[in-house]
Amino acid sequence: MNEQQLSKRLHKVVSYLPEGARLADIGSDHAYLPCYAVLNKQASFAIAGEVVEGPFKSAKKQVEKLSLTEQIQVRKGDGLAVLTADDQIDTIVIAGMGGSLIRSILEKDSDRLVGVKRLILQPNLAAHKLRSWAEDNQFALIAEAILMEDQKIYEILVLERVARPVQYTEKERFFGPFLLEEKNEAFQTKWLHEKKNWHKIIQTIEQKSSIHSENQPKLKELKHKIQLVEDVMA
Repeated sequence: MNEQQLSKRLHKVVSYLPEGARLADIGSDHAYLPCYAVLNKQASFAIAGEVVEGPFKSAKKQVEKLSLTEQIQVRKGDGLAVLTADDQIDTIVIAGMGGSLIRSILEKDSDRLVGVKRLILQPNLAAHKLRSWAEDNQFALIAEAILMEDQKIYEILVLERVARPVQYTEKERFFGPFLLEEKNEAFQTKWLHEKKNWHKIIQTIEQKSSIHSENQPKLKELKHKIQLVEDVMA
C-alpha cells in the first residue's frame, strides 16, 4: 500500500469524501490516505494527525517526499487536539481503531467538531457504540459499508450532522441500518462467526460445575445477541 494504491478498506473510506474536502485524518499512520486524497483532488487541504512519534515522523517524511507540504500538514497530538478553528475542517476520518476508542476521541474534544459536516469512521470492532454516539450528538448515518480484506471484515460508517437527533432501533444500532438492508456476504460471514463464538463462550460458562450469579448477566447478554442474529438472518 502507498499513496498511489490504497488498501481496499481505505479506498472505500476515501470514496466517501465530499469533493474538495478539508480533511482531517486522525491516526494517519504513514499519511497515505490524505496524500492519496490530495493527489486525486478529493481533498483540497488535509491534516494528518498522529500521537505516536514513529508514525508521526513517517507521515512527515511521506508528505515531504511528495512535495505536498502546502496542502497537507502533519501534526503530532492526541486525537482531535491537533485541530484548530482556523483549519476549517469539514470532514474527519478516523480509521483502524476500536469503536470504543473512536468514540472516546470524539467525546474528548467534542468542541473541535464545530463546523465539521461529515465523519467517516472505520471501527475494527464495536461499531454499535458509534451509532449510539451519533444518536446523542445529532449526527445521522448517510451510508455504511462492510467488506472483507485479507480475511478480516471491516465496517465503515459515514455520518453527517443533522438539525434534529435521530434514533435507531436496537437492531439498526447493533447491525447498521444500511447494512441490514443489504445483508451482503461479508455481513453474513461476520455475524455467523460472532454467533458461533458466543455459543462457545456460553458452553464454557455452563460447563463449570456451578454457574456463579455474576455470570448470569453475561449469559443473558450473549443469548440476546444470538437471538438478534437469528432474527436478522431468518
